[in-house]
Amino acid sequence: MARFDGFVPGRWPLDAIGAGGFRFAEMSHKGSILVTPSGIRIWPVAQFSEVTLASLQPVLDEAEAIDFLIIGTGADIAFVPPALREPLKRAGITVEGMATGAAARTYNVLVGEDRRVAAALIAIP
Repeated sequence: MARFDGFVPGRWPLDAIGAGGFRFAEMSHKGSILVTPSGIRIWPVAQFSEVTLASLQPVLDEAEAIDFLIIGTGADIAFVPPALREPLKRAGITVEGMATGAAARTYNVLVGEDRRVAAALIAIP
């Protein structure tokens, strides 16, 4: 399996999560990832308190192709505050936060349905 070096273009389902990372596109990555319609990239966020609008900028950059953003908040569920939710809503994106395992499964279902979805996923041990 190849190592992920920063960005892989294309729309990929997630093959596995856990052990601090993710597997997708015949690659693996330790750490968090940001998945948009254009591809999967390293996301330098280790805990939910580090999620900012700046860290979600690639989602805003692709807002015309995204209806729904799933934020995987780590091992626990966290409330997505209005400071994050409102600017995304103004861009036409509905946001839902859930534990990362549930977020990854939901993302895969929506990608399988060819829905316009993005995911910001915090890695869990």
